[in-house]
Amino acid sequence: MTLSTASDHRLSTRQMAQFVANGFLRFDAIVPDDINRRAIEEIERLNAERLLPDGMKPPHSRTPLDECYPLPSAIGEYLRLPQIRGIIESMVGTDPVFDHDWVHYIPGGGTYVQPLHVDAVTDSPDPTFDVQLFWYPSAVAPGEGGTRFLPGSHLSRVRSSGLSRYQNIVGEQQVSCEAGSVFVFHHGLWHAGQPNPGANDRWLYKVRLNPTAPQVRQWNTDDLDEVQNPPSDHVFARMQPGSVAEIFRTWHPWMGITDYRNDQMQRARLWRYLSGDDEFDVDYYLSRLEGRADLIGNDA
Repeated sequence: MTLSTASDHRLSTRQMAQFVANGFLRFDAIVPDDINRRAIEEIERLNAERLLPDGMKPPHSRTPLDECYPLPSAIGEYLRLPQIRGIIESMVGTDPVFDHDWVHYIPGGGTYVQPLHVDAVTDSPDPTFDVQLFWYPSAVAPGEGGTRFLPGSHLSRVRSSGLSRYQNIVGEQQVSCEAGSVFVFHHGLWHAGQPNPGANDRWLYKVRLNPTAPQVRQWNTDDLDEVQNPPSDHVFARMQPGSVAEIFRTWHPWMGITDYRNDQMQRARLWRYLSGDDEFDVDYYLSRLEGRADLIGNDA
């Protein structure tokens, strides 16, 4: 079964390029209040019962998304919202499968803190990725300790436990949002749950989805020709205003000059996969290497 209701709500090329540059997108108050209210009771039950012999259970891993949480279910309604399906289809195609989900609950005044981590013990060097949707069915006020994350960290290959000693990194953000907001993370984005010094309980429902087909041009590509730059687009030569390359020049505060330029190359490689354009480049880094490699018959 495919996510046929998603077509009119798919992301734009600019949004996909922002996801590649930053590793996340946020959608404020995208889930209706009625679903948010009913979901808290359901995810509370899932949180309490998932490990009990006869309790509420999540789907099995590799379950097609359309078969997860059949109605009536507030989680199922959320996963079937056309706006959510549009995001999912843009990232992982029309036939994703369920990897896992988890409920993160921190009561008001809760002091539990999660170390900074990525959701993969090991990872492959290819550009494919999973998507993780973080849904906050209740509001998170500034200072109430929502998930912290580091924009632009998703393409840095690290071991999960190797991040736990980092407490503050320049440029990191901490979630505060209205009820019904959804943050969409590349699976490699560095993140951590935080204590809740506020008076209100904090709920988060996270679901991870795997693609089952190449993630090539799954979004709404109506604006692709307008913003796709040629491989000659180069900050030290000529640039196309408003292009994908311009978005890929986003420089995150934690990056030194070498980190920044290496990350631009990783963004270009990921965009080649997503756009199906094997010659795409930003600031000529890949093209320069490939041009020289051709002289001796090697790939860059």
